[in-house]
Amino acid sequence: MMVRYQLTSVLALLLLLEGCAHPGLRQDLRQSLPTAEASPQVLAVYEPWFGHPRHITVGYSSQDPVVIRKQIDQAKELGISGFVVDWYGDREPFIDRSYALIQSIAAEKNFHVAMMYDETDDEEAEATDDAFAAFSKFHETYLSTTAPGHQAYLMYNGRPVIFIFPKGGHTNWSRVRAVTDKWTPAPLLIYEDRSTSFPAAFDGFYAWINPGQKGWAADGSNWGEDYLSGFYRKMQSKYPDKIAVGAAWAGFDDSKASWSLNRHISQRCGNTFADTMKLWRRYYPADRPLPFLLVETWNDYEEGTAIERGLAECGPESQPRTAH
Repeated sequence: MMVRYQLTSVLALLLLLEGCAHPGLRQDLRQSLPTAEASPQVLAVYEPWFGHPRHITVGYSSQDPVVIRKQIDQAKELGISGFVVDWYGDREPFIDRSYALIQSIAAEKNFHVAMMYDETDDEEAEATDDAFAAFSKFHETYLSTTAPGHQAYLMYNGRPVIFIFPKGGHTNWSRVRAVTDKWTPAPLLIYEDRSTSFPAAFDGFYAWINPGQKGWAADGSNWGEDYLSGFYRKMQSKYPDKIAVGAAWAGFDDSKASWSLNRHISQRCGNTFADTMKLWRRYYPADRPLPFLLVETWNDYEEGTAIERGLAECGPESQPRTAH
């Protein structure tokens, strides 16, 4: 059974962490947020690669158990019930070790963890073979009843939830699904909201950070309202039988990333996070809420989406906009 949390604690605490302590905005949020019974389970994407030389220095290692315990405690205080952890199989041994640690500690902390498989950029045969190998390893190493921390793994209706982050888009997911359907229990495969040749292979889709139809604005003003609205409408009209995983983000800024494309979504003095957190309520009634809402992300400092250390400060010249 899923444990549901009030979103009020997530928003109120985050808005107080680093600036933007605007009482009118917080009051508006409290009044507009749903009750605990009508709330999605809140998860957050976790990046487990810090401490590896290919990534920027953020002041900690993703393989430090003291850090992991502190992060889980902090997330729980904010109403987040689990981390969705990027994982690459044998392609990234550092990340694999981080994942193992997170799952073990999550079990100690009564916290959930789920894997987000990062697809390879290889061509179809190699990409599909990589997925076969990775899913087989994950099943044996992390989902089996003898795996350390397996009881922490995120379940929905008695089935483990696996997220998939597409890269090259070359994996034959129908073939992968045929294999995973033989697991006991078979996992639920949740794919990113994008075009795919294998929609029938997935049990659901999750929204991902997107500025919307107008694209990336130089000032970051396109925060993704039309994209998220379109995602929720599509899930209800085109995929009513699939799991819709909503999304919330505080902003986006990939200027620190080695792959930077100079893309920005402004935090809008906390309003981007507030608005994306509650937009789903326009499309889902109180008696039928989303099952999951995915915060993107907990700690991706390279793309400027991290909420771990709070929201960006509001300068004296900034005037918070009223959340709608």
